[in-house]
Amino acid sequence: MFRRFSANFAVFSIFFDMLLVALALHVAVLLRVPLNQLPFLQFISEPITLPLELYITFPLLWVGVFILFSVYDGRKNMRVWMELASLTLGSLLATISMAGILFLTYRDVSRFLFVFFAVTAFLGMVGWRMAYRLIIRCGMRPQHEVRRVLILGAGKVGRTLHGFVKENVEAGLRFVGFLDDDPYKQGREDVLGPLDHARQVIEQQGVDDVVIALPRSAHDRLNKVVSELHDLPVRVWVIPDYFSLTLHQATIETFAGIPLMDLRAPALSEYQRMMKRAFDLAITLASLPVVLPLMAGIALAVRLDSPGPVFYCPTRVGENGRMFKMYKFRTMVQNAEMLQASVETRDENGNLINKRRDDPRVTRVGRFLRRTSLDELPQLFNVLQGTMSLIGPRPEQPYLVKMYDLWQRKRFAVPQGMTGWWQVNGRSDKPMHLHTDEDLFYVQHYSIWLDLQILLKTIWTVLRGKGAY
Repeated sequence: MFRRFSANFAVFSIFFDMLLVALALHVAVLLRVPLNQLPFLQFISEPITLPLELYITFPLLWVGVFILFSVYDGRKNMRVWMELASLTLGSLLATISMAGILFLTYRDVSRFLFVFFAVTAFLGMVGWRMAYRLIIRCGMRPQHEVRRVLILGAGKVGRTLHGFVKENVEAGLRFVGFLDDDPYKQGREDVLGPLDHARQVIEQQGVDDVVIALPRSAHDRLNKVVSELHDLPVRVWVIPDYFSLTLHQATIETFAGIPLMDLRAPALSEYQRMMKRAFDLAITLASLPVVLPLMAGIALAVRLDSPGPVFYCPTRVGENGRMFKMYKFRTMVQNAEMLQASVETRDENGNLINKRRDDPRVTRVGRFLRRTSLDELPQLFNVLQGTMSLIGPRPEQPYLVKMYDLWQRKRFAVPQGMTGWWQVNGRSDKPMHLHTDEDLFYVQHYSIWLDLQILLKTIWTVLRGKGAY
């Protein structure tokens, strides 16, 4: 069957892309001479001809790069931005590779012709995919491409899956209904009956996929349900009800040859982690020539202002709950931790407030450093070590983390940072242990562009001095 995520569709995409690349190359050849009148082009009098091997090599090379970037894996490119990112990166690498081939072989090929060809081919491949998505979004998908889904279990996990099915029309899934043994849930319109009706509903509704989303307490029914469906032409999927225990997301990985579920899977993919690390190192190393002399002056000022060490190195909770030493300039009197209880208060809701504007422990130089955030500069060494990132949730104090609810711990699914979404949206005016929802927003919406946006906002926030004390 010709489904969006089928092998047939992938093969069609490969051959159609090859055809588009060859066609774009031919169109570029035909248009090069008629475009002689453009002022920035060299005049060419004779019609251009390219050897046949380029019409074969270029499509094969472009498609080969796309395969390496998993462009034809529909499930990895379900969302528009994922597919566009794969197409763009793959096309860029393919274009560079083809330019290298021309440099080593046919150097007399017009540069404008090559660029025009590459852009035309890229736009063509993006265009037909976006048109296909639009057709699906408008409900014009052929019926034989739709998979009808029955969900066993109308609890939190099942409802979450139902929401995903409704939001992702491109997946080609159509929700049939729920089955659940809970009599309170059976009164809902989308609950078609108890689990014992599974076989009957599957046959009557023409179900293609059955997803078992039962709570852990009902997993004794799992063997019985699966055994009753073994002779039906349906695919059976199981969602383990452990997602409430995850740090951010769960993944299935092979451990010692055994497939296991990782409940503490990091929020960043390997590619995102690589890009984030490269971003951190580039910015940090570029800033050191300016920052190091400034840090030397600050160290001298801290030393002369009050007795005690120049640096304050508290233990903080990092990514995945790992403890590390965070470097800061000392802004308080020596042994300030022993006076912590004297400055802690509770708000009207009983929440702990561990910072205040008139903290008597802060020194004169320390007050200036805090207002300008210069006390944070030594954390650049944490960034170089890899224990912190430039951008991310702020590392928290261990005793406050012990009071976290489970959902708050999801903020540790990414590297902790010098600055982050919380800092540019309130800083000390909003104690972070009471506003971890700001950090969860960052975890859920991470991108290198969001990092850049936060970095630029941080500069403005620091210059205003808002919320810093």
